[in-house]
Amino acid sequence: MAKILGNFHLALAIGIVLLLAAMFGLHGDVMDGGYWVEWLRYLHVLAGILWIGLLYYFNFVQIPTMPKVPAELKPGITKHIAPTALFWFRWAALATVILGLLVAEMKQGGYVGRALSLQETHRTIGIGMWLGIIMAANVWFVIWPNQKRALGIVPAEDDRKAKSASVAMMASRTNLILSIPMLYCMVAYAHLAQ
Repeated sequence: MAKILGNFHLALAIGIVLLLAAMFGLHGDVMDGGYWVEWLRYLHVLAGILWIGLLYYFNFVQIPTMPKVPAELKPGITKHIAPTALFWFRWAALATVILGLLVAEMKQGGYVGRALSLQETHRTIGIGMWLGIIMAANVWFVIWPNQKRALGIVPAEDDRKAKSASVAMMASRTNLILSIPMLYCMVAYAHLAQ
């Protein structure tokens, strides 16, 4: 069992096989156009879990723990763990936004425009969409460029690295703050109100 569960790619492949078995076993007879819109919604939620999960990892675990990590161990995080986590973080953010916009537009043509203009019946989801877009832009245009300098992925002087680390942390905390009402709007729209 350790050989299977100890291998990330094998465990992921097993999860995908089980997903396909569930899809075709449970819904093989209803895989029309509407089904595939919901399939995209599933991918949107999956990408969102990865994105927000990593946002919470950075804010609840990595940022508060780094000052306690002995100096000789910090390169393990800054050279290996953080760059990989940031890779998945930024691409999950982009995937979440693109998939969400696709689902919204495919579900009801012109829906994205109505939601983003905060029309009465789409205000809740529209606010959630705006928060998600702002957060994704923050990931790509503030957090990532600053983290590249802070982690030494691109060359920068020590004072610039320190300033970049501070800016990236504040942008990450901004996303933490925005994620709370964003998640509320997404859930509320689907389950409570339009």
